[in-house]
Amino acid sequence: MPRRLPVYSALLWLLALLLPSCIEPYTPDVVSSPRQFLVVDGFINSQGITTITLQRTVDIAAKTPPPPEKGAAVSIEEENGSRHTLPEGTVKGTYSSAQLTLNPQRNYRLRILTAAGKEYASEYVPVKTTPPIDAVTWQAADKGLSIYVSSHDASNQTQYYRWEYTETWEITSPYNPLVEYKNGRIQNIVTPFPTICWSTNNSSAIALASTTRLTQDKVSNYLLRSLPSTADRLRQRYSILVKQHAQTADEYMYWEILRKNTENIGTLFDPLPSQLTGNIRCLNDESELALGFISAHSVEQKRLFITRNELPTTWRIQSGYESCLPADTIFLDRPTPPPPAAATLQAAFSNPNYLPIYALETPTGTVYGYISKSRDCIDCRTRGTAVKPDFWP
Repeated sequence: MPRRLPVYSALLWLLALLLPSCIEPYTPDVVSSPRQFLVVDGFINSQGITTITLQRTVDIAAKTPPPPEKGAAVSIEEENGSRHTLPEGTVKGTYSSAQLTLNPQRNYRLRILTAAGKEYASEYVPVKTTPPIDAVTWQAADKGLSIYVSSHDASNQTQYYRWEYTETWEITSPYNPLVEYKNGRIQNIVTPFPTICWSTNNSSAIALASTTRLTQDKVSNYLLRSLPSTADRLRQRYSILVKQHAQTADEYMYWEILRKNTENIGTLFDPLPSQLTGNIRCLNDESELALGFISAHSVEQKRLFITRNELPTTWRIQSGYESCLPADTIFLDRPTPPPPAAATLQAAFSNPNYLPIYALETPTGTVYGYISKSRDCIDCRTRGTAVKPDFWP
């Protein structure tokens, strides 16, 4: 006699059969909407330079980056007071002020007039003073590196914190070419490739903390960044610059909703996206939406350096060039000299992104081939810059 499934097991089995046939793709109208709404990114820096980036939204299926909003008139307005302009810089869609010190007792807003005549303004917001960062620390464990930030406000006025960071690390290519292909022949290299470069990456995750449920306005060892023990950016010297922002309750809620919308979507059991409007409105056209939240506060920052010799020797830290090993070998049709295998060289190195590294010679000095590789495996500038950062030791 066959064994009967329990009722709940049978139901689950039936549901598994039916689910695939019940799911139909749904594309909301907004995906293909031709309208491009204004996106405002940045904040009013009460003790420094304010930088605001203006862009337009694009369809989800679009393969092009969001277009910048060029030619706008952007300004910071003090309530019943002065105005500070933010001229557009060389990067289109980016607007920056001069060095400013705003009155912490006044309210401010951002005002935008686009080239098309649309006028936007944020709500007037109070100025918050961000407390200093107490410490940025790190800890190494078996699985990798953890970076923490700690802060507090003795006056209990902050309560809402947000952090972002910028990482910088050294890059070293596994190859140092001794020769180059120029004018149809191989010659000794004239301008060597840089031996070290620096790469930079800005944080994308939203890091928030609130102390409203604590007896003290204090954040201790907030986990800001985790790196696996194999991370190539830890191979030589690594730096992280942490920036701290004090927020209002409204701004904190905005960022918390944004965090949930961007991080918690993916399964049937995740929360649905919440409406995210921000505090920016179009003054002369209610149908024009604007995305973003403008606040006014100072910024505190602290930098941390970590070198390879401070990390566990058991870590198998990668170089980032694993796919570049081993190098290629180009054999000549006939040894040179004479005569030179010009056709072989032309076929191998006419592509400027494929480079010789050094010659292969017989014991008598006859060249019979070249070790070579793609430019991305040789020139570290394809992954960063050869200009040493001002803050680098």
